[in-house]
Amino acid sequence: MIDIRMIGKIFALLFLILILAAGGVLWFDFLNVIDARNVTGTVFNVLRGVPVVGRFVPAADARTQAQLGAGEFINLNDERFAVRMEALELRFAEHERNILDNENERRQLQQMADELAERQRSIDEQENSINDRRSDAEIRERAVEQNAVNLTNMPPENAVGILSEMDDQDVIDVLRKTDELATAAGSASIVPFWLSLMEPARAAEISRKMAGRPFSLN
Repeated sequence: MIDIRMIGKIFALLFLILILAAGGVLWFDFLNVIDARNVTGTVFNVLRGVPVVGRFVPAADARTQAQLGAGEFINLNDERFAVRMEALELRFAEHERNILDNENERRQLQQMADELAERQRSIDEQENSINDRRSDAEIRERAVEQNAVNLTNMPPENAVGILSEMDDQDVIDVLRKTDELATAAGSASIVPFWLSLMEPARAAEISRKMAGRPFSLN
């Protein structure tokens, strides 16, 4: 007599085995070790009585083997090699990107350095120009002062004769410097007397320019 309880235990064990097998297939599929669709297709072919000849198929990636036929399985050695090659390719690509980034950064830094050097050259040129103008102004200042001293120390008629040969601006600079020296010495300036000895038209023009322009040698 067949033991119903024994049959139930057998079916329960078979059901448990199927669950464990399905779970194992899904887990290996998650790990990219096998393709669950190919495995389940092979199982269905076996159940339907279709002959299956298992063989290993080299692959670069289990997920890319959509064209695997029934009964074809992944070669794990090829899979590991493909994964390592992919990692090397990624690392090489990252290295290439780093090289390009470093080259671009170097070019940008070089461009900035060139721009800074150009700006520094421009500043140096401006500074040299200012120094040259200042030096010229100091030389002219000393020359005007010496002329004022020399003209003051000579007879007024001779001084006016020399002033008459000078340009208006040079005459104005000398007259102003003469006034300045007289003020510093606490004496009366001889400038009004010089103007009185000049031709009236020239004296008037010199006086007008002196009154209308700021005190400057430039």
